[in-house]
Amino acid sequence: MKVRNETRGEVALPIEKIQSMIVPLNGVQVMFDRDLAALYGVDVRRLNEQVNRNIERFPERFMHQLTAEEFANLKSQIATSSSDSQLAHLKSQFATSSWGGVRKPPKVFTEQGISMLSAVLHSPTAVDVSIRIMDAFVAMRRFLLSNAQVFQRIETVEKRQLMTDVKVDAILARLDSAEHPVQGVFYDGQLWDACSLVEKLVARAKTSILLIDNWVGTGTLDMLAKKRKNVAVTIVTSEHKDRQGNPRHTLAASDVAKFNAQYPTLVVRYNEKFHDRFLILDDKEIYLIGASLKDLGKKCFAFTKLDAGEIPGLKSRI
Repeated sequence: MKVRNETRGEVALPIEKIQSMIVPLNGVQVMFDRDLAALYGVDVRRLNEQVNRNIERFPERFMHQLTAEEFANLKSQIATSSSDSQLAHLKSQFATSSWGGVRKPPKVFTEQGISMLSAVLHSPTAVDVSIRIMDAFVAMRRFLLSNAQVFQRIETVEKRQLMTDVKVDAILARLDSAEHPVQGVFYDGQLWDACSLVEKLVARAKTSILLIDNWVGTGTLDMLAKKRKNVAVTIVTSEHKDRQGNPRHTLAASDVAKFNAQYPTLVVRYNEKFHDRFLILDDKEIYLIGASLKDLGKKCFAFTKLDAGEIPGLKSRI
């Protein structure tokens, strides 16, 4: 099928080209006046002049001028859900800021309005083009009807995915804000559960972790490695001595250096004033732990969360 252009002769008019110019608006398929003028081979001003002279033939359900809000919504809608060719046509509408010398949104025509255009333009070309456009509308309707179930399934999947995302977000938010137990007892052999609790507490810290534990080792560092990035760690431990009275550290300097190379920053201090074990998070939460972190789960032990008011007096003795 070829369409005669008044100034450029005959040009091919593939039906796919017309379909790319059809856009959805408020549940109705429409076309822009500028695209129709190009198909009919006339100036957009002439097309609109003929429409205005026969305005009684174009009720609002046939043709209306877009509001600025409708035009903006249509652009957003096509940008997110339509083909590249449709988006390119719409962008060309925006790129041309003046229609007939007046800055205003374009007119859009429904299928009935396009059919009426052939009667007011009075040319064989207009009739041929209108028929071709009608064929494009019919082909599009057939495609939508034949794939209605597919579109419905896609919409159902998207809704389910959205509901799943909402549920996952809610679960993650609940896990992030969930209160951890304030006290409890771990029995002999509950190694996994005990270590899991401490690792979760360590992961809660946002700025600092203070561990007071007279017996620390590489297993202690394994749990502290679960901290967030840039959280400073201080370990206060005891400086043990061998039979000759020489200091014997349970945590080697090389272990501290390796930890700091990957999980900075760890500082180890030595203090002989403490018997119990304490874990302090962000200077706000303090836990009394009945066993050294490196020995969790090997014997029965208890833990409890203390009042935050105890922290200042405790830290002053470090």
